[in-house]
Amino acid sequence: MQAIQEKLDAIRTQIKHYSDSHGRDKDSVQLLAVSKRQPPSKILEAWRAGQTAFGENYLQEARDKQQVLAELPIEWHFIGPIQSNKTRDIAEHFSWVHSVDRLKIAKRLSEQRPESLAPLNICLQVNIDNETTKSGCSTDELAHLAHTVNTLPQLRLRGLMVIPAKRSHLDEQHAVFAEVRDLMDTLSMHNPSLAIDTLSMGMSDDIEAAIAEGSTMVRVGTGIFGPRQ
Repeated sequence: MQAIQEKLDAIRTQIKHYSDSHGRDKDSVQLLAVSKRQPPSKILEAWRAGQTAFGENYLQEARDKQQVLAELPIEWHFIGPIQSNKTRDIAEHFSWVHSVDRLKIAKRLSEQRPESLAPLNICLQVNIDNETTKSGCSTDELAHLAHTVNTLPQLRLRGLMVIPAKRSHLDEQHAVFAEVRDLMDTLSMHNPSLAIDTLSMGMSDDIEAAIAEGSTMVRVGTGIFGPRQ
């Protein structure tokens, strides 16, 4: 079985290759290791291989891992759907949240973020394909949501996150990620006070198109850890 170190090295090489091919600085693209349904032992192995940022979808599972790995300086990202009764734990125990899609959740995260911690980094999740089975705000709601979230004191609005419908053709992948990039560019142009710098988009199957169209954070899970438990 290929070791996590080898898998991470391969993905980093892939990110560098695609960055070079599309005129990007490889250091402008961060790798987020999606560790949902993976045991703490595999996270530890990845951390020892130099991976510091990990994404989790399920709060209780994440909290269990955080307690086991409490001595490690891990940057924890919450990337799953958020229920109102989960916001306090998320606000207290994560550095990033990628899945904010409505104002109620954003306000709760801001109110419940301890003042002793740095503001919580926020990405707004956009349902770019209007899929009924996925979370995310609509493109029509995005501008108002971004403007309002940007005023909340304990949050730092960083950018956008998307999970597009699967597209098998590279040109179709390019098109949807270009649409998301254009959304962020439009937000910045119409509201100069938004200091947004993050596009959380791209996974194993569409990483090249995502990097080509400006992703600053790609999310990879099974490509690093193998099948989920």
